[in-house]
Amino acid sequence: MKVGINLINFGPGATEDTMLRWTRLGEALGYHLVMTSDHVAVTPDVTARYPAPFWEPFTTLGWLAAKTRRIELGTTVIIVPYRHPLETARMAAQIDRLCDGRFIFGIGVGWAKQEFEALGVPFETRGAMTNEYLEAIKTCWTKETASFEGRFVRFRDVDTRPLPLRTPPIWVGGGSDAAMKRAVMHGDAWHPIRVKHSFLRESLPKLRKMADEAKRPLPALCPRMRLCLTDAPMPENTRVMGHGTLDQVRHDLASLMEMGARYVLLDTSLSEDILATTNHEAAWAMLATLADRVLDLPKETLR
Repeated sequence: MKVGINLINFGPGATEDTMLRWTRLGEALGYHLVMTSDHVAVTPDVTARYPAPFWEPFTTLGWLAAKTRRIELGTTVIIVPYRHPLETARMAAQIDRLCDGRFIFGIGVGWAKQEFEALGVPFETRGAMTNEYLEAIKTCWTKETASFEGRFVRFRDVDTRPLPLRTPPIWVGGGSDAAMKRAVMHGDAWHPIRVKHSFLRESLPKLRKMADEAKRPLPALCPRMRLCLTDAPMPENTRVMGHGTLDQVRHDLASLMEMGARYVLLDTSLSEDILATTNHEAAWAMLATLADRVLDLPKETLR
């Protein structure tokens, strides 16, 4: 199981220097992946959770591609309906080339109604738009001259070069049945966030059933886990995975390995405490402690 880091690209503590230090620390410690998030219009509903400045993910990852050599780069998650699929496909493909095939395309349908309104995108059809846009994006990644005919987007004979070095894996975010179905039909992995043991154990058989009924491969499990190390144990009946002592977090990671998780992304941001995102040293210390005492990152397993 590979382990990655959620790169905080928003809030008063997000700067060029801190994002570069986050990424270089992750690569130096041996983490396998850095992913960053997406908002285009930072409207009041977005600001309540993710205050400005909000760094644009494709530009940021293109810059980090030149600053790294080994670590994979990705998005958690791009809101697919916000951009025309031709634009999204081109940006993603070029980042994949700039980082020598290390790009992972995490996607979601979005939730911020005011942001949809600011962009002139219909909120009610965001799921259907996402499904169609993903098909258009995959067409652009695999054909040098692409045409597509759909309900929301149509184009003919568009030159899509340069193509990605590899077809970027698509991780579908969200915990709903619709998100799981989207992962089966359009993705390579299911990417739920803020997970509990009980939720995953109930959801994974459902995901397998969806894949079997659709006669499609089972998407990989690649969750995002909120990391918060504590000195005292947290109650098992209320905590989310990643919260608690080192032993509790080790148990969480072991459980994910048992469930067959291919990746887990560690998220140190706590949206209810925005100012905590300025305390990078505390987050870096947690990541260093895990790398030293819990994770065997070179062997992709636990100590």
